[in-house]
This record gives sequence, structure tokens and C-alpha cells, in this order.
Amino acid sequence: MINIPKGTKDVLPSESYKWHYVENTARKIAELFNIKEIRTPTFEHTELFLRGVGDTTDIVNKEMYTFEDKGKRSITLKPEGTAGVARAFIENGLYGGAMPLKTYYITPVFRYERPQAGRLREHHQFGIEFYGSDSADIDAEVILTAYTLLTTLGLQVELNINSMGCKHCRAEYNKALKEFLADNISSMCDTCQERYVKNPLRILDCKEEGCKNLTKNAPKITDYLCDDCSAHFTNLQNCLKVVGLNYKINPYIVRGLDYYTKTVFEFTTNALGAQGTVCGGGRYDGLIEQIGGKSVPGVGFGMGLERVLMLMEAVNAPIPEDNGVTVYIASMGEKAYYKAFELAYALRIKGVSAETDHMNRSFKAQFKYADKIKAKYVIALGDNEIETGDIKIKRMVDGEETHIKLNEVLNFNF
Repeated sequence: MINIPKGTKDVLPSESYKWHYVENTARKIAELFNIKEIRTPTFEHTELFLRGVGDTTDIVNKEMYTFEDKGKRSITLKPEGTAGVARAFIENGLYGGAMPLKTYYITPVFRYERPQAGRLREHHQFGIEFYGSDSADIDAEVILTAYTLLTTLGLQVELNINSMGCKHCRAEYNKALKEFLADNISSMCDTCQERYVKNPLRILDCKEEGCKNLTKNAPKITDYLCDDCSAHFTNLQNCLKVVGLNYKINPYIVRGLDYYTKTVFEFTTNALGAQGTVCGGGRYDGLIEQIGGKSVPGVGFGMGLERVLMLMEAVNAPIPEDNGVTVYIASMGEKAYYKAFELAYALRIKGVSAETDHMNRSFKAQFKYADKIKAKYVIALGDNEIETGDIKIKRMVDGEETHIKLNEVLNFNF
């Protein structure tokens, strides 16, 4: 037997309705915020992620699924959604459209990392990307989109925000951070020793306990913001206050990708015991330019759907049950069999979900099957019903039967 690859998961028919609920809710929230869907390829040229995500990130260094195609090109399964949308923005000349451009996606992403609860090697993300505005109010709107979705799905979350500044004030902060950590370089993990040279800010994102202890009292980047970045961060907070969204300032949030500037944020929850991140994002004003386009500001977030579903289950968040089929047509005999087949198709064309027997079951077994698939109504067809044209429609919830003519079924109010 060939088993499923490690770090992947089947979504079975008995579970898929939960996914539909989350995805449909995400689409409805996006519509409320005037956000339009964008779809990009599952794989891109590897260079896109090297230039966009950053070669000091764990994603690029350790986690990308990269291979050489038959044309000897280096191809990578997308490990996140932002870089592909940025590439599409440039390649399709979306500069000239109405701004801000507000997009969302629901996509699989691929990361070669140790599988854990809610985080698989192939998982799925709902994300949004806004382009064209450098105003803090658009950052707030991105945050509000995530908050509205998470709370609509029944999750209680806490918002943490920070500013990573721009390249100018960040340079001053990196200098201060290196001075703070200088005496403890040898005590850091190998990855952070490399980060110390290439990108010291990323040390704050390390999950190793030893490194976390060393950075516990590190300088705060919010103390090094230039006037412009400080004003932007204040404006963001004002926008969140006017809509009544509570937040905490966490000066050590840096997110895991190199393209972030100014605003970064995370929504966390205690639904699984220890506090964990359910959604994160921020501003990336230099990304479009970094991968070859004109300078256009951007902001967005990514949200893992597997993790959302796991959290919803943990807090018993309500998910509407699968509706089942509206009508099951049981049949016995050759004439009834063909009539049931004909009638099921005619009902579907009318917009009524219908099913009939495909397994040559007995009448009794067909009624049991109708119950299993949660049929709301059952029509029983046999030789007598075909001959007289009189049928009974049984409502399964209470057993009530309605007598009508066979040729009137398509007009019945199911």
C-alpha cells in the first residue's frame, strides 16, 4: 500500500463541509471589505522567493520545496502567498488600476518542516494583500479584516502590534541590538550566530529557549523609530482605538519574513492551552521594488486554515452541519428504476439536490441509506406508483406523508 506523504492530510467527505464553512465565511468577509480574489500558480521561479522572502529566513534556508524542472529551471512550490501576488501585481501591470488594490487568496502552501498540530508540510492559507496606500488606516483595515473573520468563526483572540520601522531607523536598532548581544554570541544557537552577522533582528524570532532568554531584555525597536515611522505607528493605534479594537504593543514581534517594514501584528489565542499565533502579517513597502517593480507600498496577512479549524474544534465553535440531500427517490422494479433516475436529474436541473439508488439495494436498505445521507424527503417508487401515477412524499424529520401525482413532483415545494 502507498501511504500519504508525511506532513500532508486528506480532507474526507465527512469533514469537507467544515472547510466549506470557513472558506465561504472568509469570502463573505472579504466581500464586506471590498476585497477581490486573486489566484496565482502553486509554483514559481525560485528566485522570486530568494529576492522577496529573504535569504536569512528559515523558509528560504530550511523549508522550501525546490526542484529542477525538465527545462533545467529552478522551481519552488510556494511557501507563502505574498511573493506570488507581488509578482502578479508587477507582471500584469496592476499599477494603473484603481488604488488601493485589495486582494485575497485561499491557497495551498508548502514548507518542509517538522509536522505539528495545525501546521503541515502542505497546509492552506487565507491571506489578503493590499497595494497602493502607505497610510496607517489601511494597516488597520487589514487587521480588522482578520479580526472580523476570526471572531465570526467563534474564536476569541488577542491582538499584538509592533513597528519594525523603515530601513533607516532599523539600521540604528540593529546596531544597538548587536551591541546588546555581543558578549553572548557563543551562547546562541548556530542559526542565530549566523543571523547576528547577516540580520540581527531575526534573532528576536528564534524559538530556542536559550536564545529567547538572551533577548528577554533586549532594546525595543519602538525606541529607535524615526519621526515618520513613529507617526505611522501612532496613527495605526488611533485607528484601532476609534473602532474599539483592543491591542497590546509587543516590541519583540518581528515576524519571520525579511520583507516587513513598519507595522507588524499577530493575533494570538489560548484556546489550546499555551498562547499561540493564529494569524500574522504586516506592511512591506519595499517588496514590489525588491522583486523588480516600481515602488508601491503593500500590507497584508496570512492565516493557516488547518490551525483555524483546530482552534474552532477546541472551543466548540459552531459549524453548521452538512445539509444532506433534499430528496431521495427509492425505487423497486425496472420501470421505477428508470423513472427514479429520470426524476432525480430533473429535480437537480430545477435546483433541488436529489439522489437515487446506484447499488441495487432493497427498499428497506434504500430507506436506511436515505437516513444516512440525511435526506429531508423520500419518494418511494414501485410498479404500483408507476401504474397509478399516485405517489407519497415522506418528510423524514417527522414522518409526515404528502400524497401527490407523479407528474407534479417537480412543482412540489421541498
